[in-house]
Amino acid sequence: MLVMTAKVDKKKIAIVFAAVIVAVAALILLIRGGGRGAEPTVSASVSSNDARVEFLKGFGWDVTTSPVESSQVRIPEKASEVFDRYNALQKSQGYDLTAYAGKNVMRYVYKINNYPGATEPVYATLLVYKNQVIGGDVTDTAAKGQIRGFRKPSGTALPAETTPPTEPTGVTE
Repeated sequence: MLVMTAKVDKKKIAIVFAAVIVAVAALILLIRGGGRGAEPTVSASVSSNDARVEFLKGFGWDVTTSPVESSQVRIPEKASEVFDRYNALQKSQGYDLTAYAGKNVMRYVYKINNYPGATEPVYATLLVYKNQVIGGDVTDTAAKGQIRGFRKPSGTALPAETTPPTEPTGVTE
């Protein structure tokens, strides 16, 4: 039988242990969305209508309990200027539609009932692939309305996140 011994520096063990703890804490924060409160994570599973409504409620939206529209849409295989602008909005909220190029996805549109200062209908669109939210937007249909990400604006000042593309959802039906 072979017995080996080694001298271990306790300070080095403590430093390695502390580094592991910090790395695990950072990973947990990243998974939970950087501590942004109750907002849903980017990879939210929405396998039912109730889950989709809850996803939007996580951003502070009060929406109709049933979608006003649901349809299958195809993410364009080739990027265009309109798609690139819409995808820039998606990237700003942690999504990227380029991974879904050429794929059929479900689009669910819900009427938002509590959009600050709204004078015309406002809709939330969810793009869903295999029960996962892969993108979407909030569209104010007023003449000077904007297309923005899911995050609810504070107060009544509504700075634009992007200018509206010529196609409301950036995808083709």
